[in-house]
Amino acid sequence: MRLVSYDDGRVGYLAGDAGDAGDRVIPLPAGTMREVIASWGAGKLAVPDHSAGIPLRDVRLRVPVADPSKIIAAPVNYRDHQAEMSTDSQVRALGFFLKAPSSLLDPGGTIRLPYHDRRFDQEGELALVIGRTARQVSEQDALSYVFGYTGLLDITMRGGEDRSTRKSFDTFTPMGPVLVTADEFGNPDDVELRCWVSGTLRQKASTRDLIWDVARLVCYASSVTTLYPGDVISTGTPAGVGPLTAGDTVRLELSGLGLDLEVQVAADNTIASPTSGHNRGPVPPPPPGLVLEPVWN
Repeated sequence: MRLVSYDDGRVGYLAGDAGDAGDRVIPLPAGTMREVIASWGAGKLAVPDHSAGIPLRDVRLRVPVADPSKIIAAPVNYRDHQAEMSTDSQVRALGFFLKAPSSLLDPGGTIRLPYHDRRFDQEGELALVIGRTARQVSEQDALSYVFGYTGLLDITMRGGEDRSTRKSFDTFTPMGPVLVTADEFGNPDDVELRCWVSGTLRQKASTRDLIWDVARLVCYASSVTTLYPGDVISTGTPAGVGPLTAGDTVRLELSGLGLDLEVQVAADNTIASPTSGHNRGPVPPPPPGLVLEPVWN
């Protein structure tokens, strides 16, 4: 199923062709996405008939899971991103970092840059949502703990501060708009990713090129911390990160989702950064200057 959270956090599934303008939202009996996930884990998820529903255009899409106990993210999990950042370290050496759940942003929302003297980049990623409690799971069993997959933008302040600081500002984790259940999504290790900023294609990659694939990430994360239903794991970003400025539009497309994640960027009421990491940390690539292929198709 292609699930969405909408309006006041209610949950429905999409009926119609993936991404079609005629999609309808069919409300589910469960009140929240956490309840849907719990019903799935217990084998009791009831799916109503899709003879009726609400036109997708008439609802406000929200973050698929608004209250994960944690957001786990993989640092430097593509070799091309490791090369563009000119760093010797990658996921095998770094493990994972945490993003504050309060940084989540609804689809269609606005990323709000906090400082006028720091660089902020987009990072498009495939994310997964845990479906049942996982602790010390094997790679072989890891995917059976995944409820579904969605899109995520890991917005990042460049500098030498800890990753959890640079990536946890409010609005810095846009997620959604669709959460596709694992049975319908298919192989997470063969997903095409494209990310545009204001019409310029910046990132184009496949999850085939992940250093640690989804199963390995779930296995490793569960060896460190207990994963609970609704927890989010983001798989890392490929090459093509670049600076954001006020007025930008960011759009992330992932094969298998059907709907793209799109957000705006604003820089109202910015201040000078109170921390001194500006000239420290990995050196990001220069701003991109070329369109790689026709966009907004």
